[in-house]
Amino acid sequence: MSELTENEKEPLSSPAPGSSEETGGSFEADGPIEISGEEFAELRAQADKAAENWDKYVRLNADFDNFKKRAARERQEAIRYANEGLLEKLIPILDNFEMAMQAASAPKGGPADALKTGVNMIASQLKSALNEAGLEEIDATGQPFNPNLHEAVSQQESKDVPEGQVLQQLRKGYKLRDRLVRPATVIVAKKAA
Repeated sequence: MSELTENEKEPLSSPAPGSSEETGGSFEADGPIEISGEEFAELRAQADKAAENWDKYVRLNADFDNFKKRAARERQEAIRYANEGLLEKLIPILDNFEMAMQAASAPKGGPADALKTGVNMIASQLKSALNEAGLEEIDATGQPFNPNLHEAVSQQESKDVPEGQVLQQLRKGYKLRDRLVRPATVIVAKKAA
């Protein structure tokens, strides 16, 4: 077999379009790339800026994670202690009930009217505290029956009250601002036979 000379050898593939071989320049992939001092300084500045931005990103991400954890913890505490203000208002009322019970169990020396007055005062104090918390009483007596606010347990014939109106309220209903907590239990009037 005869050996081909250097000029007779054919390239295995043609150069890629736009490559340095096609444009006539030479590029060595395996050899070191030489860059000027200015280019090196610019690359170093870009690398430093990238490292600084990465550090900012990592810190910001950690701060955001801490914020999410803190917000979740505060939300859990707010849910857990949401009724604290209401309970602070109810504790003195509980104290007054205990004093009234002690007065009722005391030897028969005090008048029953004083006990009745004390219990009435406690009831009004409790109503006031609940009203401040947003609890509203539903007074159904004499009102037209409203299935959104009233729960009818029976109907009763009546000549005095028009049909469909509440004849008697058995148990009061309550709303917490706009939301129904407990419907009023009522007896509704119907026409007399």
